[in-house]
Amino acid sequence: MSNPTEPVPEAWLHEQLEALLTELDAALAGAADSGATVELDQQRTGRLSRMDALQGQAMAKASQQRREAQRVRARRALKRLEEGEGGLCIDCLEPIARSRLEIDPSAERCIACAEAREQD
Repeated sequence: MSNPTEPVPEAWLHEQLEALLTELDAALAGAADSGATVELDQQRTGRLSRMDALQGQAMAKASQQRREAQRVRARRALKRLEEGEGGLCIDCLEPIARSRLEIDPSAERCIACAEAREQD
């Protein structure tokens, strides 16, 4: 088991971030038509079907926004990696635990700083 205060290998983090970006780009490309305009023709579609379609559209849009935000975080993490600060918390500059980076390689803060930020 690795020491949580030990920095993660840069090559490993770079590989994880590239894989995440590839996954996000594919998901965003596949979701392009899920935000299409919902047809409001009452002769062709019932009211409940339209409501379901509108709800599905809103959920797809929210999901796409989350993916886009995560893509921005992943790109920032790659930039920090290039600057020699990859895997370090942006607040305290301590290493982010590998277990946290395994879940989200674009994590910007260690657990302690993330929890402190949530309480503010």
